[in-house]
Amino acid sequence: MTRLSSFVRSIRVPGSGDAPASHKGVFRGGRWRGGFVPAIALAGLTALSACNDKTPAKTSADRPVLVATVRYGEEDPARTLVATIRPRVESDHGFRVGGKVARRAVEVGQGVRAGDTLAVLDDVDLKLQAEQAEAELRAATGALAQATAAEKRAADLRQQGWSTQVAVDNSRAAAEEARGRIARAGRAVELTRNSISYARLKADADGVVTATLIEPGQVVAAGQPAIRIARSGEKEAIVAAPEIMLERIRKGEATLTLWARPDKTFKASLRELSPSADTVTRTYQARFSLPDADNDVQIGMTGTLSVKAAHSDRVARLPLAALFNQNAGPAVYVVKPDGSVALTPVKVKAYDSHDVIIAGGVNEGDRVIAMGVHSIDPARKVRVVDSLSF
Repeated sequence: MTRLSSFVRSIRVPGSGDAPASHKGVFRGGRWRGGFVPAIALAGLTALSACNDKTPAKTSADRPVLVATVRYGEEDPARTLVATIRPRVESDHGFRVGGKVARRAVEVGQGVRAGDTLAVLDDVDLKLQAEQAEAELRAATGALAQATAAEKRAADLRQQGWSTQVAVDNSRAAAEEARGRIARAGRAVELTRNSISYARLKADADGVVTATLIEPGQVVAAGQPAIRIARSGEKEAIVAAPEIMLERIRKGEATLTLWARPDKTFKASLRELSPSADTVTRTYQARFSLPDADNDVQIGMTGTLSVKAAHSDRVARLPLAALFNQNAGPAVYVVKPDGSVALTPVKVKAYDSHDVIIAGGVNEGDRVIAMGVHSIDPARKVRVVDSLSF
């Protein structure tokens, strides 16, 4: 208070020497008497009072830092490709004879067994051809009997001296021709009977119908694709691989995860890799066998094929600013649970444009100071304010 009184006494009111006595004041008893208090004096008093009442703020001794958590992983992470589930064997079934489709017995998605009828042709003309062949066989049989009898008579007359050798040779040749004719007629009968059986298209193995390419009333040619069947058994995952991944696909380890079953992983092994690229996409088709595929793996499903490199070390990535090196080798500051820091040497495997790849020295889950390491005081504790994710 004494300092405030001295300050006020030292203030001279502007123009106080010329002002009326009513405007002159005297400081008595801690307040102005007989006059007004100048504005500048009041402002000074207020400022000094505020300074006396303010308590200095307590500053924290812990330095705020930004940290990065150490996470080890594969140096060369797995690459993924979109895969489609297809059967290992899928073939188009077609009629072995031409004709008009009378009936189609299956639909897409229907399961079939070996021997089941898939479609039927109109067999009227085929039956007529069979009847014609049987008639030819009967005629050939009669001609053979007649030629055989003539051959025998010619041989008997030759023995009795009533015929010549030329007649015997002619009768023998006629009999041989008749035998050949009956053989041809017999084969024709068999072929026509087979043609009648070919009018019924049957499945040659168990499987699932994946496409129907004919409709009743349609006239088809022999060998024209009619029904497409995917055989039951081993399934495959087909991917389109870019050329940069060909070496990894040949030597790496592959696994498949279905989009419909993300919680289950299937082992995959390369079975076939196309030797040439697709002319449009410039990718190579690769087919992976799925030996342990169960009923959950259905034809047409989509999944993710992951291919790992054959050999890959476990490393951790940290920001370049986390490295500290003062002619003692690369090191990082590890933040302990109590806030203290420890300078820990690390083994650097490689450098990226923004990161450093650590092969060892720090443990999984350690928190490393990510920035400002050259101004860290090891004797002073720190306070983590944020963390980076790698």
